[in-house]
Amino acid sequence: MVEPRANASVDADAEAGAGTRTDIRADAGFPRDLVLIHGAWQGAWAFDAWLPHLRAAGWRPHALDLPGNGHGPDAAAPASLDSYVAAVRRRLDAPDLAGRRVVLVGHSGGGLTATQTAEAVPERIAALVYLAGMMLPSGGSFADVVRDCAAADPARGYDGIAPWLDWNADRSASRVRTEGALEIFLHDCDPAAARAAAAKLGWQPETGRAMRPRWTPERHGRLPRIYVECTADRSLLLPTQRRMQALVPGALRISLDCGHVPQLVRPAELTARLGAALDQVFSSQTQLRESA
Repeated sequence: MVEPRANASVDADAEAGAGTRTDIRADAGFPRDLVLIHGAWQGAWAFDAWLPHLRAAGWRPHALDLPGNGHGPDAAAPASLDSYVAAVRRRLDAPDLAGRRVVLVGHSGGGLTATQTAEAVPERIAALVYLAGMMLPSGGSFADVVRDCAAADPARGYDGIAPWLDWNADRSASRVRTEGALEIFLHDCDPAAARAAAAKLGWQPETGRAMRPRWTPERHGRLPRIYVECTADRSLLLPTQRRMQALVPGALRISLDCGHVPQLVRPAELTARLGAALDQVFSSQTQLRESA
């Protein structure tokens, strides 16, 4: 894998102060549409608790179900990086979003789909947000990142959710046992909300999980990125999140003291911090255009 460079990320709070702003600069014409991409075993439901906070802050959120993940009209369709990107592109071409630039938000494995979609249609993407997400160098896999981190710190366990998976007969699909979801994904959530979310996790085809995005500096690489790291994450441990930020440098970083699902456990703080970071990104872009 590509070795990390210095200054892998810039802390959003250090750049923009406390980061408590919740309104959107609609008056400046900044993009206000967020397309929310879920990770493995999930569906659009994974963002339900966050949507009211986003709307109250002036955003227009659009959560979609990826094909083959057991939810939505394409629940049984093939699952792959190509089919995921095609689903996002169809959503971008829907009448309510056609012609508009959007912010792509990829949670967990949804970061891979966000990356590949940005490579396919960079002209439609205003910014990328990796929400405890997989942000990988071109051709890399998350397994590569885990291997690197485990080699550097063999005393620390990097198994994440793997020991808690049940597999079908040919190991082409898996699902997360409830106790594993509560222990790894949802350990810091309200108990009732955690149990409800764990019950919704479905079968995940492996073709939609073991994926390697491929991108170029001229397309995906030119877009502004924000990485929301979760310091108490038991799925994507903090060293893996930091390793990805080093491998794909340049993201503006937001650091939250929570587990893997900030949109459920910290929706208000996430909305405020992300809104401030995006405001900063869009303001910088406007200043660059005006000075050109």
